[in-house]
Amino acid sequence: MTSSHLTASTLAVQWAGELLHLLPERALWWPGGRVLFIADLHIGKAATYRALGQPVPGGTTQENLARLDDLIARHAPGHIVFLGDFLHAAQARTPQVLAALEAWRSTHADLAMTLVRGNHDSRAGDPPAALGIEVVDEPFLLGPFACCHHPQSHATHFVLAGHLHPACRLYGRGRDSVRLPCFVSDARQAVLPAFGEFTGGWLMETAPERRFYAVGGETVWALPPSD
Repeated sequence: MTSSHLTASTLAVQWAGELLHLLPERALWWPGGRVLFIADLHIGKAATYRALGQPVPGGTTQENLARLDDLIARHAPGHIVFLGDFLHAAQARTPQVLAALEAWRSTHADLAMTLVRGNHDSRAGDPPAALGIEVVDEPFLLGPFACCHHPQSHATHFVLAGHLHPACRLYGRGRDSVRLPCFVSDARQAVLPAFGEFTGGWLMETAPERRFYAVGGETVWALPPSD
């Protein structure tokens, strides 16, 4: 499905003079460049914890890759940019995880993919060369965007980053509250929520010009600006 068929659950924003769509799958779609931005995939995180003796559930790698498959089928991107932390750790490089990645990549062999190295990538190592994923250091300039892992400022480009796994808290009546992943934008940068399952989140504080876009269920919506 192309960008003209986006569902009402997506939210359109204007950053760096470009139309982008915040997706409930916790990804960012730039229709003008046909680029899908994914932050903090953390492939193999569950496998890493199991290697350390923690009894965590399996299947998260397949779930992450299936969600990516759905996004690729829906938007038909020409390029995917991973904003850091593709693999979680060296222990994530199990035969099962690497085989799943190779099988997934083979179904999208003609799709350009770029990984902007993050802090976990420095420990896990680059993805196997057989996956055909270009690996670069931040900032990776693409159109008006500086693709980074760590939030930062850039002199000429609008920064798209990850790393923080941003979350927000919504309050109901009494003591009711819910914590949700979110997109966060400032004047010259935006931080994407973590795409990967089993990744957790960090509550970000309000700040002047900072906007929050909560992700819940199959919907993304803008929260009112803070005073």
